[in-house]
Amino acid sequence: MGEWQCPQEWSQWMDWLAAGLHGRCRWRLPILMLGILFAQGRRTVSSWLRAAGVSDDFGDYYYFVAAVGRKTEILATRLLVLLLSRLSVGDRLLFALDDTPTKRCGPQVQGAGIHHNPTPGPADQKYLYGHIWVTLAWVVRHRLWNTIGLPLWAMLYVRAKDIGKIPKVYKWPFQTKLILAARLVEWAAKIVHAAGKSLWIVADGAYAKRPFLQRAAAAGVVVVSRLRKDAALCDVPPKLKKGQRRPRGRPRKYGKNRISLAKRAGQRRGWNEVRCLLYGEWVTKTYKTFLATYRPAGGLIRVVLVKEDHGWHAFFATDPSASVVDILEAFADRAAIEQDFHDVKEVWGAGQQQVRNLWANIGVYHLNLWMHTLVELWAWDQPKDHVCDRRASPWDDPTRRPSHADRRKSLCRTMIEEQLSAITRCWWLPRIFLALVRQLTRIAI
Repeated sequence: MGEWQCPQEWSQWMDWLAAGLHGRCRWRLPILMLGILFAQGRRTVSSWLRAAGVSDDFGDYYYFVAAVGRKTEILATRLLVLLLSRLSVGDRLLFALDDTPTKRCGPQVQGAGIHHNPTPGPADQKYLYGHIWVTLAWVVRHRLWNTIGLPLWAMLYVRAKDIGKIPKVYKWPFQTKLILAARLVEWAAKIVHAAGKSLWIVADGAYAKRPFLQRAAAAGVVVVSRLRKDAALCDVPPKLKKGQRRPRGRPRKYGKNRISLAKRAGQRRGWNEVRCLLYGEWVTKTYKTFLATYRPAGGLIRVVLVKEDHGWHAFFATDPSASVVDILEAFADRAAIEQDFHDVKEVWGAGQQQVRNLWANIGVYHLNLWMHTLVELWAWDQPKDHVCDRRASPWDDPTRRPSHADRRKSLCRTMIEEQLSAITRCWWLPRIFLALVRQLTRIAI
């Protein structure tokens, strides 16, 4: 598998990422990534190695996965730089932040614990045993496929009561989800600002708290999130009139009067309408916006109230000059990271890798994230007919956006066809044999 004829750009990307690893083991990364791409069935590390054809060298590859886990920041940085150089984007980048669990089993899995289950399912399981990953993804809009999330880096959250189960040799500190999220934002801000662009972060309301918001503001990042309906908002301090002498002491940062979001939403006056692109469709929203001061955010924010058929919702941005359309579209685009979590688990099998070592668990999760991002990057400029072939499914909607699994299968078919082309340049093969191979490939992938 390591000698296959891969697309030239894919080989270049693998070499670029592998340069962040030690010279003695970096050559294993392209081989392992091919194994992840072509693995079938349950996505364990063993299935990766069987698909890559390196089963005899399985011990060294298990150690290599742990080495990747120690270098995730370096490899994520190189991946972000690669994306910035390949994708044509504006001056403002939108990143999404959220956490997700991966189910595991076994008492010897380092870093695993009992967490709340966000998707209980039919069995109504309120808790699950596994890992929690605070993940950062770049959200971009494709000209044909609307919003796509490109996951970059994740940090493992371990509860305080589970820290003692991790061997002391790791010296693993306890950090809350808010601190881990702030570290991810600070990492991304350095790279994005160095590229001369501004950074917006969209997160769920669980991250709209002081430890995260103030560190994001210090990094020069604008945060868009949901606002609690009982949030302790204050009005804006009045400005001094012309000729009025400023009182002694520091100027007021927060107003004296409290703002009730419920009362603002209950008033019939002040509502306006705006047209914006939400979830791939143009819709008209009824909104009300105003400025307020919010202590967790450290000062002035822009508040947007949106009226729906079933009630109202409150959103905010830490940039007072942000427009209503930008805030609403940014929060709607946050759904891309939720789709990423689904694809990483269903298509790439995140959580199915049976590894116990702490760094190995971190390594396998990031390999799944990066495969998702690289496949999306490869399919970015591909024609729709090439990425989405529904000739075998005439009952399917041909105008439907191709799924991530469609893009992965398209990349697999492309690599197999290039391998066949390389073989036919050296040996002549009957056409019936080539047609049979292509038919079997469509069935197998």
